[in-house]
Amino acid sequence: MTIEAPETKIVDSYRVACDGGEGALGHPRVFLQIPEDIGWVECPYCGCKYVHRDFADKLDIASL
Repeated sequence: MTIEAPETKIVDSYRVACDGGEGALGHPRVFLQIPEDIGWVECPYCGCKYVHRDFADKLDIASL
């Protein structure tokens, strides 16, 4: 059995909310703060990575 890789989203805000995106099958909504020095954060529930737009071209998103 293979596990699908977590999603990576490019965002415009340093403060994001994640609820798993699956409605009732998701997870509790959490608010995440993207550190301004590294430019990305990972949801502790689903592993989705949020990358701020200013860092999208500077980071190798595939390696996060």
